[in-house]
Formats: sequence, C-alpha cells, structure tokens
Amino acid sequence: MNASSSDLAPPADPGRIVLLTTSHRVAPGLLSWPAWQALRTADAVLCADGAHPQLPYLREAGAAVAEASPSAQELVDACAGGRTVVVVATGEGEPALTDGLARLAGSGRVSMPELELLPASYDLPGARLLDLVQVMDRIRAECPWSSRQTHEGLAKYGIEEAYELVEAIEAGDREELREELGDVLLQVVFHSRIAEEHPDEPFSVDDVAGGIVAKLIHRHPHVFGDEKAETPEDVKEHWLRTKAEEKRRTSVTEGVPLGQPGLALAAKLASRARTAGLDVPLPRGEGVGYELLALAVRAEAAGVDPEAALRAAARTYRDAIRQTEGTAPGTAATAPEQERRTGPDTVEG
Repeated sequence: MNASSSDLAPPADPGRIVLLTTSHRVAPGLLSWPAWQALRTADAVLCADGAHPQLPYLREAGAAVAEASPSAQELVDACAGGRTVVVVATGEGEPALTDGLARLAGSGRVSMPELELLPASYDLPGARLLDLVQVMDRIRAECPWSSRQTHEGLAKYGIEEAYELVEAIEAGDREELREELGDVLLQVVFHSRIAEEHPDEPFSVDDVAGGIVAKLIHRHPHVFGDEKAETPEDVKEHWLRTKAEEKRRTSVTEGVPLGQPGLALAAKLASRARTAGLDVPLPRGEGVGYELLALAVRAEAAGVDPEAALRAAARTYRDAIRQTEGTAPGTAATAPEQERRTGPDTVEG
C-alpha cells in the first residue's frame, strides 16, 4: 500500500508555553535575564491580572502584554505552529490553567506544547518577613482587639512568649521551637507597628531592624573591620569594650534589668562584677534570699545558668509529684481517686 503525502508530512510543531512566575516580595521589574529573553522572543505574552505589579515595567521595556485568561485548550491552540506563548502568572501560580493542561495531556488526544516553568524573580532570605509586616498592618487596622493594644498592655505577652521559647529550647522540641520563635517575632513586629502611631517619637520595624544591624556591625569589628578575634573570649572582649564605649556607663550594674527573675538577676550581677575584675564580697544576712544569692554566684562562677539548673530540677520534681499522684504517663488515676487528692473545686491551674 502506498503512503499518502499527508502520511509522510512531519507532525505540526505544538509550540511552547512558558509559565513565568514572579515574587511580590522583590521590587517589580527586577527579573532574571532568562525571563527577559523569554519575554522579548515570545510570540505572545498573556496575563490574567490587569493589576499585576509587573505589567507597567514589562510594557515599559517593550513587551506587548495582553490581558487575557485563556482556557487550557485555547492556550494550546495559540501555540500551534511552533509559537511560544508566555503566561505571566498571578500570585497563585495559575492552578486552574495548569490543571487544565494536565488533563489535556492525560487524555492522549492532544499534541501538547512544551511546558516550561520559569521563575523570573526569587525571594531573598528573610523575604517572608515582608509578609509578616503586611499582615500586621492589616490586623492593626481592622482587628477590634489588635487595633486597641498598647505597649503596656502587650508587655506581659512578651515575657510569656520568651519563657515559652526557653521551654521549647530546653525540651529539645524542634517544631515547638519554630513556633515559639514566631510568637516572639510577632511581639517585635506588633510593638513596632504600634510605635509608628506615636504622635511625637514614631519609629517603624525598619528603624528597629536598622538599629540592630548598625549595632551588630559596630560590635563585630573582627568581622566587619580590621580587628582580630581568634577565640570566643576575644569576641566577648570586643563586645564588652564597644558596648561600654556606646553606653558610657559609670557602673557595671547599669543596664541590668532588676525585674528579671531573682536567680538570673544575681547571676547577671555576678557576671558583670567578675568580667570587670571586681572582687566584691557577698553581703551577709539572714534568710533564704542570701543563701540563694550565694548559690547563684557560685553557679555563675562555675559556668552554670542557675535559672536553667533550677528549672531542670523543678521538672524532675514535677515528675515525682505526678508519680506520687498516679498521674504520670502509664499511671493515670481513676476519677474518684483524683478527686479525693485534689478536691472538686481546686483553684490551681
């Protein structure tokens, strides 16, 4: 049987689809070179979102972008004959379109164009912090509770979140650690957002970040300057010296918050005195307070955090209490037994 001329003709080139994705967390117009090449050589450039932040910059650069939202079949048809169509994806990445293309490909009845996913811009490390700032702005403006909060009203939450972070660290729970770090970060962003509204001395989260960046650079001359530091002790010496120059304090006790837990306060004062080379005799007095002071100073001298040590011992004590109660894992008490131990109206949490 002789083959017809149509049987011998090469199959039509189905063309190429380029799905161009961009990040809203970088300045519009900052696209990769492969992205600009694809845009300049494409037979058609489509975008479903007429308010896409990239459109003004693409058009300014000479790309003829048509505002269109084609179906999967329409897009395949537009590529027929070897044409290249670039689709500038919206924030969701065009899931309806890609799902439709997948269904067409799975049917086996359509000659599919080559599909390329081309990231045109990338998030830098820390880019999601911009999302957090934007979300916080909206919550502050629209949430009845958040819009009324003050620095003073939120102070207790900062303390609670810091303690929960320490607990996650000491427990070794990585998932909990990630979550608690987020909660602590929220406190920083929340307070910074409130600070923007101060009538006389406003500042923003950018001012907060800028301040700590400048401080870190200044206090690490061995990283950003010409000084040398070979050991952790050298680094600490640099830090203390530059900090003293910044603060111009007359006493090593300045800047030690007296509102912190007692053991931590005692250890911090002992650390300041020891670092300054001061031989300070412990005050003598009656009572548990002076005994705890002596223990805290001894712990600090031995390189032990007295707060962490006491928390570890307290957790062991908690487990012993539960064991005695019969409420430890595997030794749960029956309801009547538990009620006899605690009473039905106990006020402890």
